[in-house]
Amino acid sequence: MTPLRLRFAPSPTGNLHIGGARTALFNWLLSRHSGGQFVIRVEDTDVERSKRVFEDAILHELRWLGLDWDEGPDVGGPHAPYRQTERLDRYNIVIQQLLAAGKAYRCTCAEDRLDALRAEQESAKAARRGYDGRCRDLRHGPDAGPHVIRLRVPEGETIVDDLVKGPVHFANADIEDFVIARAGEGGRIGMPMYNFVVTADDVDMGITHVLRGDEHLINTPKQLLIYAAMGAAPPRFGHMPLILALDGSKMSKRNGETSVGAYRDLGIHPEAMVCYLARLGWSCGDQELFTIAELTTLFTTQGIGSSPSKWDMEKLTWVNGQWMRSLPADVIGTRARGFFAARGWAEHPREAALVACLRERTRTLVELADAARVFFADDYPKDDAVMAATLPAARETLLGVTEVLDGCADWSEASLEAAVHGWCEAKGIKLGKVAQPVRVALCGQKVGPGLYQTLHVLGREVALARLRAACA
Repeated sequence: MTPLRLRFAPSPTGNLHIGGARTALFNWLLSRHSGGQFVIRVEDTDVERSKRVFEDAILHELRWLGLDWDEGPDVGGPHAPYRQTERLDRYNIVIQQLLAAGKAYRCTCAEDRLDALRAEQESAKAARRGYDGRCRDLRHGPDAGPHVIRLRVPEGETIVDDLVKGPVHFANADIEDFVIARAGEGGRIGMPMYNFVVTADDVDMGITHVLRGDEHLINTPKQLLIYAAMGAAPPRFGHMPLILALDGSKMSKRNGETSVGAYRDLGIHPEAMVCYLARLGWSCGDQELFTIAELTTLFTTQGIGSSPSKWDMEKLTWVNGQWMRSLPADVIGTRARGFFAARGWAEHPREAALVACLRERTRTLVELADAARVFFADDYPKDDAVMAATLPAARETLLGVTEVLDGCADWSEASLEAAVHGWCEAKGIKLGKVAQPVRVALCGQKVGPGLYQTLHVLGREVALARLRAACA
């Protein structure tokens, strides 16, 4: 496969949205699948809302997902700079070339005239609306006063050969001579418009393919017209279906978290998030769970569907639970430390055993941290009714088990199991009659992790103290 160049171009006006994360992931996967390059470009022309803190946060979240890039604002590259506000000189050159070639022109129409024109077209229910081309042939110079730069839209039609939707036709008659830049001082341009800077950047950076959300399809014919005016070959476009809330509405804070960071804080693993995002709009047979290496091998645009996907938190949690069971215990332990620290707990001395003890019973790092309270603190949840019904009747059993465990020099699971089994056999007591009251004495609940796991993770001192307290 020919190496491809793809990009992700976030606007640093907020945190990384899950839709943006999927866009970044799909572009990254296609670039890596082809052996090509992945570029990060920051679209910060909205200078009032763009903040460097958001840019830093977006790059951090992308790295958390496991994505890397070959070129970008933080790593440099042969097509630097990678922030649009640092590329204004280049945009000025391209605009001047378009003006000189007659592909664009200066328009001095005042805003009140344009407002009146729109009102007139609305009142007349005109079939064709938008700018009427009044300044097309007036040949205004750079000293024409306040003006904008408009692209001269030719007759005919523009066809988007979409990788997902197939050919999409747009009549040029329905596209007005749109603004590509505002005038600046001294004959230079001011801040250029979105459709122009995106196109100019993609040309300069050699972008071959662009995967993005369905909402951008309306911009694509305008961008194709700019490519044509520049005499440049356009990239291949693919427009992916939207991600909707479970009820079919647009995703918002009202019906769920929308930023990647929020799901990280809920205890979702990056491997699970990548796996789930990949399955939102893309499939490879009936397989549900993928490693990022598998995705890189299997991902193609042919697998992208055309129907909107729905964000299902329960499904994401299920996927995360599968990763809780398959990731190395030390990886889960390292990631859980922040959740432990948030509850005021220091690092556990038997961290790997704690993870092994709880990973089968929890689906997120938050659930794991909540379940771990019994191993860190004395204020763990207790079922008083269960304790009252269980402990008094089992006092003699608990005294015997406590004495046996007190004699264990080796506090490993195997040693503890051998000691308790040996005592049960010597006393002629079934293990079930022992395990239940011991678990209640240790955890205050009928159900919990394995008995010997619990004893081992609690440690000798804490376990014996709880057993003695229960006997008392």
